[in-house]
Amino acid sequence: MSEDTNGRWSGFFLTLEGPEGCGKSTQAELLAEHFRRSGLLTVVTREPGGTVLGDKLRALLLDPAHGEMTPRTELLLYEAARAQHVEQVIRPALERGALVVCDRFMDSSSVYQGNGLGLYGESVALLNRFAVADVTPDLTVVLDLPAADGLRRANATGSPDRIEQRPAAFHERVRKGFLALARAEPARVVVVSATDRREQVCCDIIRMVTDRWRQ
Repeated sequence: MSEDTNGRWSGFFLTLEGPEGCGKSTQAELLAEHFRRSGLLTVVTREPGGTVLGDKLRALLLDPAHGEMTPRTELLLYEAARAQHVEQVIRPALERGALVVCDRFMDSSSVYQGNGLGLYGESVALLNRFAVADVTPDLTVVLDLPAADGLRRANATGSPDRIEQRPAAFHERVRKGFLALARAEPARVVVVSATDRREQVCCDIIRMVTDRWRQ
């Protein structure tokens, strides 16, 4: 935990990223259980979503009925949900000194709409910066597994959503995009194999958070 320039104590912001079916939601629940049991104020949230407005935008974005949605429209809806999420949920929790665990954040836009849909990288980066203001992750964990394996996992839990229905080539670009992000920002982004046992993955993430917080 660190003190910001205004003398307020700030928390720790952990984001979980990765291709479809990589187990982010499961890890978020396991991490929350561990840290809450340790007496730590922990907030678990997700993108798109986390707010009333964000959940409505999530329903639009994931609904297969909206197959006509253009890449630019998709990006702008994600960023709108993110801006609301940051100001209503994430920033206040960090200012209370909480550990915030977020299932997807700005890196998903960089990879899904950037690498996956081919939108110009600088445009995505600019909109990301605008949406998050000065709130950025302290640690981002990419849960990695082959795209085909992740899709099988995701589809086994129900009908595929609008994103999951995209061609295999899209999901391969997404996976490669996350791995490229980790190579570009090794101080913040760490890759963990999602093929390991979920308990082992959780222990690895707990160790990374513990090592980096209060540095």
